[in-house]
Amino acid sequence: MTDDDDPACAAARGEAPPDTHTDRRKLVLIFRSPMADELFDLAGRTGFDATLVEPDALDDAPIDADTDVVVTDHDRPELGGVLRDVLKLPARWVGVMGSPRHTAPHVAALRGLGVSEEDIARVHRPIGLNIGSHTPPEIAVATLAGLIADRNARPGGFYEQPGSRSSR
Repeated sequence: MTDDDDPACAAARGEAPPDTHTDRRKLVLIFRSPMADELFDLAGRTGFDATLVEPDALDDAPIDADTDVVVTDHDRPELGGVLRDVLKLPARWVGVMGSPRHTAPHVAALRGLGVSEEDIARVHRPIGLNIGSHTPPEIAVATLAGLIADRNARPGGFYEQPGSRSSR
């Protein structure tokens, strides 16, 4: 395939519509926060149909087998109950934002609610690519990059090419 045949190259040159995603997924963000706002804004531009919900509206959220769910606050006291309820739905992927440097509070919360170890293992944390992000926009980029890699069946990260800075 040459650059002329590559849809990504054509889009980068402005020769193709910017939103040509054939595999649009739904992204449901739980808990409104600056982080959720950043994710919501970027999601639509990266091929996701995003919905932002609070836990009391979870029953109305459009969650099906093509839906990725991101819980945007790992410190909320209702986290365990929210995740328990999400795990009962047919979501394709479930993740909780949180630093890898801190204990994952959802595990103990879910165990305390009697959720099976198999279901607990469905919850991803931390989420996103490890790019050293600290601010809400950076964390949103890292999170969506991970979801895009997953959507495209790619591992994420950089290609290692001989002589590149990343391979030295």
